[in-house]
Amino acid sequence: MASDQASTPPRLPEIQSHDLPQVIVLHPPPVFNYFKDLFSKKFHLLKAWESSLPRHEFLTNHAHSAQAMLCSGTGPPISADIIRLLPSLSLVVTTSAGLNHIDLTECRNRGISIANAGEVFSEDVADLAVGLLIDVFRKVSASDRYVRHGLWATKGDYPLGSKLGGKRIGIVGLGSIGFQVAKRLQAFGCNISYNSRKRKDFVSYPFYTNVCELAANSDVLIICCGLTEQTRHMINREVLLALGKEGVIVNIGRGAIIHEKELVQCLVQGEIGGAGLDVFENEPDVPKELFELDNVVLAPHMAVFTTESFKDLCDLMIGNLEAFFSKKPLLSLVMNE
Repeated sequence: MASDQASTPPRLPEIQSHDLPQVIVLHPPPVFNYFKDLFSKKFHLLKAWESSLPRHEFLTNHAHSAQAMLCSGTGPPISADIIRLLPSLSLVVTTSAGLNHIDLTECRNRGISIANAGEVFSEDVADLAVGLLIDVFRKVSASDRYVRHGLWATKGDYPLGSKLGGKRIGIVGLGSIGFQVAKRLQAFGCNISYNSRKRKDFVSYPFYTNVCELAANSDVLIICCGLTEQTRHMINREVLLALGKEGVIVNIGRGAIIHEKELVQCLVQGEIGGAGLDVFENEPDVPKELFELDNVVLAPHMAVFTTESFKDLCDLMIGNLEAFFSKKPLLSLVMNE
């Protein structure tokens, strides 16, 4: 006689971490602070930062098993020396849009594919660029300090700010982020021009081949390009002086695109009007001279730091790794083997 009680389905064996695809991680990317468990459920993370071994010994131990690496722009550079310690490495996935922390030549020579954050961050970075610019022009952070320090009651009204609408905006790097910045500022009634590696056929904005000429014809320069040997210190004293005493610079690209010492000098001496900076040349060290300037707004490299961006990033990074181990096309391939 059959039992009335439903039979209990067989229990599936738990997947052990050592049965999962291996992914080597030298340093925890910021996304791990929020979504590390999502990675741990799908991959066996080889965590170099938790090992008591020196890094080169740790990498040597996994030299023939680690086929994929996860990294970020905030961790140690993925140098040729590191890559050479991992002969089985076939994929580097970075949580950043920029690639300046990866030795691209060595990856190309080794046939290693690279996948990045793609356009996941573009809208949030563009939002912060506009926010920094509004803050500089309308003195939001400075006037906040004015109120908090009790100066409104003792000194009266705060000095006038400047209108954003009608300003001439020069965008350096009209890629995904730069285009999103342009769209937002166009809605404010700004006039957009740009400098990029080549003219973009999908926009009608005036194009400048020379960044100094762009600065001379702009009220604002917004740095949106990547850091390469060609763009390092591209924004120097000559460019800043061309921008002029009323000009404002915003940087949400990489700190070293601007010659930081020359920027500080121009700001301290009043040779440009102000700056909104999310990135710096030697992070997390920021020139102390900037702390005293009310026409400078500072942020701790946080343009991508939103819950929504990090969740989308997590999905994309996991998707790239799953595609690699399943021998499917990568979702955000930037360099193929």
